[in-house]
Amino acid sequence: MSYIDLEYYFIIAAVVLIYYVLPRSVRWTALLAGSGLFYYKAAGDRRQIIVFVLSIVVSYTAANLISRKTNRRVRMILLWAGILLSSGPLLIVKGSELFLRTLGNGPGLIVPLGISFYTMQMTAYLSDVYFGKVAPQRNLLKYALFISFFPQIIQGPIPRYEQLGRQLYEGSQFDFDKIVRAIQLIIWGFFLKMMIADKAAIVVNAVFDHYKMYAGAYFLVAGVLYSIQLYADFLACTVLAKGGAGLFGIEIIDNFSHPYFSSSIQEFWRRWHMSLSSWLKDYIYIPLGGNRKGKLAKYFNLMVTFAVSGLWHGGSWKFVFWGLLHASYQIAGGLTLKYRDRLYEAAGLEKNSFSWKLYRTAGTFLWVMLAWIIFRAESLRAGLYMIKSIFTTFNPWILINGTLNNFMDYRQWEILGISILILFLVSLVQERIVIRDWISKQHITVRWGIYICAVLVIWLCGTYGFGFDAQAFIYGGF
Repeated sequence: MSYIDLEYYFIIAAVVLIYYVLPRSVRWTALLAGSGLFYYKAAGDRRQIIVFVLSIVVSYTAANLISRKTNRRVRMILLWAGILLSSGPLLIVKGSELFLRTLGNGPGLIVPLGISFYTMQMTAYLSDVYFGKVAPQRNLLKYALFISFFPQIIQGPIPRYEQLGRQLYEGSQFDFDKIVRAIQLIIWGFFLKMMIADKAAIVVNAVFDHYKMYAGAYFLVAGVLYSIQLYADFLACTVLAKGGAGLFGIEIIDNFSHPYFSSSIQEFWRRWHMSLSSWLKDYIYIPLGGNRKGKLAKYFNLMVTFAVSGLWHGGSWKFVFWGLLHASYQIAGGLTLKYRDRLYEAAGLEKNSFSWKLYRTAGTFLWVMLAWIIFRAESLRAGLYMIKSIFTTFNPWILINGTLNNFMDYRQWEILGISILILFLVSLVQERIVIRDWISKQHITVRWGIYICAVLVIWLCGTYGFGFDAQAFIYGGF
């Protein structure tokens, strides 16, 4: 079951109805029941549920023990014991994947649904309890709801207890405007998934899965489309999660802030997967020392932090390489900053001018796209081969001679192009205003005209064929 599955919306509709019927003080029980039902239905193996429940109990127990002890050494031991035990399944899965695949064997382990996301959630919670940032939740069932809240359990964002906990437990008053705004998000999420991500996937899958049949510009097209596919797919996850939570009057944090508008790799990571970036900063980079101990220590801390990020994404050396590549980008960017500024000045590019920003943004996208090729390729060797071919094979004519229509017909390319343009224009406007607020101020005929037209377009033009798999959200696999 995924967030575009009809069964999911039957579950969420039933939970919404029960939620607003119950007294406000116990509405959290409806969310807990819905979360339990969703996880039960979505889990492919019932043993996943056992591992998930054990992790919840372990982290809950550790947090409450930490809060009751006064001896710092005992508290530290309890913290690390809680982190290691609750994150043990994730460490075993990622470590086994990494080393067994190095030996040419698959790990064949049970991987609980959403393990990468809820493990980081538990780790942050334990750390925050230890440092006194939050008081531990004494009610096991309420804590279980915080970890398992079903609109975001599979694909994030990664919430903090102080941001989400109170909203879950206090209950929300019924607000029709909030319901409508949540539906707006759900429609937008379907647009991103069906009109962009899954159409781009047709070309991306064909090229990356059969890369030996292609060369040069094919890889450039596939790399650009994968960059867009991944963003649209993961943004759809976040938007659908926010929409689902919004039906209960619950606000989930944003996970993206138009990352491809970034003019540096450092800015890209402030805009991309923001809940993960802030987690890595708060619980890996800063505890290592951050930038407080000189440049060499700062660069080392960056490498460690991004190596962890790579391993979190998958137990394969290509992911570790991808993480280290992004760390290297930032280190190189810091070391060459003054020289690049001189180069821009010599080229007549005035700092902060449109041209200066355009070139920096385009350059940032290029570096990010090349790293995404490594990320998507079947192996590190395959990814490096594809990148090399982009710069050594000259075949730009495939862009204009109709060859790309072998992947999908002209009508599908046209729909994909228009959809990407809509995403770009909407993103530009969102840098300045909240579009949902603007829509909400329009006359009812305009508002519902927009909603109905959007649903019809997605229904008629969205990708349901071409091997489309409604379960295949990309980040559901991490």
